[in-house]
Amino acid sequence: MADPGGAVHEVRGTVAVRDTDANGTVTEGTVAKSDSAKNNPDALVAQIEHTREDLARTIDALADRVSPASNMRIIRAKITEQLTRPQVQMGAAAAGVVVVGLTVLRIWSHRRRQR
Repeated sequence: MADPGGAVHEVRGTVAVRDTDANGTVTEGTVAKSDSAKNNPDALVAQIEHTREDLARTIDALADRVSPASNMRIIRAKITEQLTRPQVQMGAAAAGVVVVGLTVLRIWSHRRRQR
């Protein structure tokens, strides 16, 4: 803020304000004074770069979520994890035995009818 002598002072904190509009309504509140670091071009560039990096990470995460290859990798990992469980292994073995048994039964019955 400049004083009558032309000196510039750093302004920090908040200022109480009171304003009357054209209808006579009085508005009161506080307004944050701008900090000199926020107006620093180097600080603004750093903040923009930080925001850009955050946005890039967010976009990469979203792209990874909707990527078919990524989804297949996740599904494959879940299936592999499930196949290591003993209950699933027993169920798969039982299903395999049933399929093999039905196939052998069908072949045997088909050959029996041909005689």
